[in-house]
Amino acid sequence: MHQRSVPEILAPEKLGPSFYTFSPEEYWAEPEESYWLTFSNWVLRQERIQGPRVQWLGAWADRTLSGSQQALPNNESYLRLGLAAESEYSNLASFEPEARFRLDIPTAKRKLRIVIESESEELIPLEERQRDRQLTEPERTETETTGALRYLTQIGDAINLSTDIGGRLRFPPDAFWRVTAGKGWQLDEDWAGSLQQRIYYFHQEGWGSRTWFGASRYVGDDWRFQSSSELEYVHSDEKFLAAQIFSVRKAVDNRSTLIPRLGVLGESKPGWRTTSAFVDLTWRYRLHSDWLFGEVIPALTFPREESFKDRASVVLRIEMYFAGTIDRR
Repeated sequence: MHQRSVPEILAPEKLGPSFYTFSPEEYWAEPEESYWLTFSNWVLRQERIQGPRVQWLGAWADRTLSGSQQALPNNESYLRLGLAAESEYSNLASFEPEARFRLDIPTAKRKLRIVIESESEELIPLEERQRDRQLTEPERTETETTGALRYLTQIGDAINLSTDIGGRLRFPPDAFWRVTAGKGWQLDEDWAGSLQQRIYYFHQEGWGSRTWFGASRYVGDDWRFQSSSELEYVHSDEKFLAAQIFSVRKAVDNRSTLIPRLGVLGESKPGWRTTSAFVDLTWRYRLHSDWLFGEVIPALTFPREESFKDRASVVLRIEMYFAGTIDRR
């Protein structure tokens, strides 16, 4: 039986109009010189240059700190670089640079890792964590880079446990300790659930704890619904913070994802009360390959300190994600 060759199957005229983001007759068109073309070519070169550098850094640190000649595969190092601008009531702010990173180094001991991160979740207010993608870099809390030694283990067959001992990399250093336990399970044939419990202590900030529970299921037409509840105790303020988030997610095609959300946040001091509510819609578009993305996030926020008067905003973001996976599969 005659079989077509791969070049014949993947020929441009054989793939059909739905495969392209442009019309088929434009496939053979010559590129036009423009500022956007120059900029986009520069961005594409950065992935080819910076991706291997992040990968090499993770492999080098793994070999150096473990004393082994071989680097373990699939470390979770990454570098995220972006530009974001926020518009409130038609007042467009300038684009601000954003940068986040993690150096996750598996040592020769399979259960021991070294983790260096650009920020620490425990020092970021709960409301800010829930609205993170609505914010630009100047609006975020500066937590400083942290470094920790992480020990991974399991309780039984299902509960994953990690213990971190480290410090904020500044002078004077701020030592911290945290323990995180997590478990996921299938509630029934439709619902999946997951639970995470974290307890932490920072020498200068004090201790606290966080409990997070989420449940999700498909609700039709490939939309995935999720309900998440989070309760945090902040010892320094002697109060609880709470968040309830409802969201649905759908991959519209192989490039676009839509995520509408509704959230309510509250606190226990001076008495249990709502501190703010918000609705937002994230449209995330894969601009190139699996590392260059664009986002448009319109949002409405109703803060208590403004008598729950609405605040409208739109965030525009372009983000590059450089992963340091040693074993690319």
